[in-house]
Amino acid sequence: MRPMQSKLCRILISWAVVAPAFVAGAAGVAAEEPIKPIPVETGVDSDVAALGRLLFHDPRLSSDQSVSCATCHDLATGGDDGERVSTGIEGRQGVVNAPTVYNSALNFKQFWDGRADTLKDQIDGPVQATFEMGSLWPDVVATLYQDDHYPDAFNERYGEGITRETIKHALAEFMRSLNTPNSRFDQWLQGDATALTPTELEGYRLFKDYGCVSCHQGANVGGNMFQVFGVINEFFKRRGNITEADLGRFNVTGNPEDRHAFKVPSLRMAAHTAPYLHDGSAATLRDAVDAMFEFQLGREAPDRDKDLIVEFIKTLAGEHEELVP
Repeated sequence: MRPMQSKLCRILISWAVVAPAFVAGAAGVAAEEPIKPIPVETGVDSDVAALGRLLFHDPRLSSDQSVSCATCHDLATGGDDGERVSTGIEGRQGVVNAPTVYNSALNFKQFWDGRADTLKDQIDGPVQATFEMGSLWPDVVATLYQDDHYPDAFNERYGEGITRETIKHALAEFMRSLNTPNSRFDQWLQGDATALTPTELEGYRLFKDYGCVSCHQGANVGGNMFQVFGVINEFFKRRGNITEADLGRFNVTGNPEDRHAFKVPSLRMAAHTAPYLHDGSAATLRDAVDAMFEFQLGREAPDRDKDLIVEFIKTLAGEHEELVP
């Protein structure tokens, strides 16, 4: 772990441990906690987002017209595909686990290695990657111009019609609409004393006391910093078969201190998005918690404590009209 990260983690852990004991339903709970509610209002242009939704589900963005954004990011089930790595055109396998697109607008960077600064920038990746959609933008634009609906729809929203930039803008606007507010935990933060059970509240206390909150905080319960994976014990040496994707942020910066560093994932939709970790090697949420204790915290904990933390994490998933209950 880098010195700056280590200092930050010590500060945050201390803050979590010494924070005043909370009382469910007390006024100002959200202001006192390191996790914040997801905003209900997204500020998106609903008309543009509706166009982006069509594009998100359209396989014609891929070179063989077999794969859409929704193929790897199933909105009904949690915004991912439930696979260790995703399958793109011609059965080609990806190199990292597909994260959920829900609440992705709350991330400070996009992709596990943070190589894209914005949702709009991120779209180039899957569209052009040879193991995902494998497309060229001129071909995508030409294909959409042949559609009966898209030319008029784009002309109504963008003066320049269908272009690489307008496609990306519409898709990004749709993804900005995918926040999941009103989780049971958010209801508790906002003063509903009945929203969580005593068991779930105990899980949250343990989540803070053990230091999980040092990297998983804010509205997205993560997604706002990079962290080296395996800072305590050497995960990659034990797992073996280190790939280029395992180098994480190093592939972007070339800085040796960024080797095996990844964007801390959001836990907001974790209850719905198994498997876990950048390589999909944790099959269950409990497996992921075990890995964090061993490789990030370097601590042991009773099974009961880990199970309670899992119960707390399950309360973080909120609502969206695209989600199937």
